[in-house]
Amino acid sequence: MRKFLLALVATLVLGLSGCGYNTFQSTDEQIKASWSEVLNQYQRRADLVPNLVNTVKGYAKYEQDTLVAVTNARSKATAITATPELVNDPQAFAKFEAAQKELSGALSKLLVVVEKYPDLKANAGYRDLQAQLEGTENRIAVARNRYIKSVQDYNVTVRSFPSNLTAMVFGYSVKANFTVGDEKAIAAPPVVNLGASDKKTVSPR
Repeated sequence: MRKFLLALVATLVLGLSGCGYNTFQSTDEQIKASWSEVLNQYQRRADLVPNLVNTVKGYAKYEQDTLVAVTNARSKATAITATPELVNDPQAFAKFEAAQKELSGALSKLLVVVEKYPDLKANAGYRDLQAQLEGTENRIAVARNRYIKSVQDYNVTVRSFPSNLTAMVFGYSVKANFTVGDEKAIAAPPVVNLGASDKKTVSPR
């Protein structure tokens, strides 16, 4: 009976001022596109890690704990199957975000360690990897911000009248989102200290 009444109310609202159904479709598609870009950039970063670790290993033989931490963090991050459905599961989404945050922290510590090894910092291969990592971190920040905005727009529609009636009828619910408070830190990528004469363009992977 309750579902019937909700359906009736939603039908009446549609006839009067629109029910927001089309808005749900457009915002949901935007979320999917934004989420795909987030995953692409996180995968790009994960792909850089093995080469980065191997390069550092050749110079920083006494930093095994740091290297193991990065490798383990990457394993945790890539072990999570980030399907489109993950955004509808707050617990799974939180686990995904925590794993990516752990990898970010491990990489930051690795870059601090590298400061103690001038020969490694001068290595062209390492500098290329570091520059690619910086670019990837920038793209991650942009992709996350786009996703946050897309989810905010969608969630506002879910909660607003009269579209909230449509949400109840069709089963739309709020989606999980990244922690906005972390965005400032995420947007500050690792610094690449290249001299003016040594800078080079790094081709996208």
